[in-house]
Amino acid sequence: MADTVTALLHALADDDHLAVAYEDSRWTWREYVDGGKRRAAAVLAVLDRQRPPHVGALLGNTPEMLFALAASALGGYVTVGLNDTRRGSALAEDIARADVQIVLTDAAHRELLAGLELPGVLVIDTSASEWADLVAGAGELDPLTVPGPMDPFMLIFTSGTSGNPKAVRLAHMMVPFAGPPLVNRFGIGPRDICYLSMPLFHSAAILGGVCVAMTSGAAMVPAKFSASTFLADIRRYGATYMNYVGKPLAYILATEPRPDDADNPLRVAFGNEATDRDIAEFSERFGCTVWDGFGSTEAAIIITREGPTPPGSIGKGFPGVAVYDPDTGVECPPAVFDDTGALTNADAAIGELVNTQGAGLFAGYYNDEQSTSDRLRDGMYWSGDLAYKDADGFIYLAGRTADWMRVDGENLAAGPIERVLQRLPALNRVAVYGVPDEQVGDAVMAAIVLSDNAVLTPEEFAAFLRAQPDLSPKAWPRYVRIDSDLPATATNKILKRELKAQGVTAGGGTLWVRPPRTFEYRLAEGQELEDSAAR
Repeated sequence: MADTVTALLHALADDDHLAVAYEDSRWTWREYVDGGKRRAAAVLAVLDRQRPPHVGALLGNTPEMLFALAASALGGYVTVGLNDTRRGSALAEDIARADVQIVLTDAAHRELLAGLELPGVLVIDTSASEWADLVAGAGELDPLTVPGPMDPFMLIFTSGTSGNPKAVRLAHMMVPFAGPPLVNRFGIGPRDICYLSMPLFHSAAILGGVCVAMTSGAAMVPAKFSASTFLADIRRYGATYMNYVGKPLAYILATEPRPDDADNPLRVAFGNEATDRDIAEFSERFGCTVWDGFGSTEAAIIITREGPTPPGSIGKGFPGVAVYDPDTGVECPPAVFDDTGALTNADAAIGELVNTQGAGLFAGYYNDEQSTSDRLRDGMYWSGDLAYKDADGFIYLAGRTADWMRVDGENLAAGPIERVLQRLPALNRVAVYGVPDEQVGDAVMAAIVLSDNAVLTPEEFAAFLRAQPDLSPKAWPRYVRIDSDLPATATNKILKRELKAQGVTAGGGTLWVRPPRTFEYRLAEGQELEDSAAR
């Protein structure tokens, strides 16, 4: 059985099934592997073999990005996925931190590199004729190495939701490890089409999309995610499988529904971080199965939904996944719920998700020993995610470790509050976070985006909160920001740290305020807005 990406590609080298479809162009697996070999030979012709063999890919979701992935596996060097939403010095720092010596880019992205200080970095425009000439004249491929299972296939940067992105070493074996369970679960084969609209520089697309195609012989369709063109793309390419991460299902569900939405070839949507409501609505509207799990870029903690899962839970963890108190290093007791479903022992039950068996499949951060050691403590992997586990082993996310709020002397976590707010029919996306209280501690703030054409009044919002028996009065948001969108990463995760940095503000939308000791909302205006902005 293949245990590297290189071996997977060699096994597909004589396969004449469709491998890549993009606009009006098509490549078979035979052509894809051959194209990867020729590009690898071209890269190796200019690679400095005395330096780390790291080749950055600043290409977006294009066939050339898929060819770059094949080339690195076949050529025995490492692809560094460069986030094309990073700008200026931040992008230059990513390139330097990962010891990139060559950057492959194209006409759509080369301006991102203009004016950057990139000492010792060769920039190659793959859309230019010089690259075509280099590929054509490179000759037969003589690989730099033949990678083993634990050798790095890629360096993939974390999303950066809680700090600067860190480069994770993604081992070759992760692709043949991640693919077969999904292929078998969903019955994927060479006649299937995998729609890849999540960023190909990130692990979600590799371990939720590319791995499925490479281990089944299904075709890949690289695409830029767009809620408005999603369904047209699915129909155009005949896509039967898609992966997602973050809030794409919510974005799509925010578009106007049509009577024939379910008339499409999509069978399966696989991903993580969708809400229970989004999973149910997407499945019904588009006539497909949605299977949502949990996994970090580091791949050290894996949680899956097996069988009936309680509302709000993300499933059960693989062996070793537990919830520990980061201060005491002791496992947290099971969550206790009252008759309404409210968590009654949050202070004790909420802790940090850990892997007690060690790093799992996490091979460490590149060039960042401090961050690696912060994750690996006392023989365990500490994720930075808050969670709680019920008596049956089902896990519920409570946010990141920075999502604790101290409200009127009580610790509150953002996750449970967000799950309550997600019941509101008019709401499409939400983020709950703490802002400084004018007296002491934190005040709860909620930033929300409504579904298209939805209307919500302060009175309706307050009435909704009153009707939620599992919502503590202390968890009622003091401030509600209603905006057209929220800041997000390239992988569709809401950037709470940016929202917190903005403080109490309306953003580009509307701000409601709930005065202390009241349970009514009103529009913030005049001096009140100025005072809020000053905090």
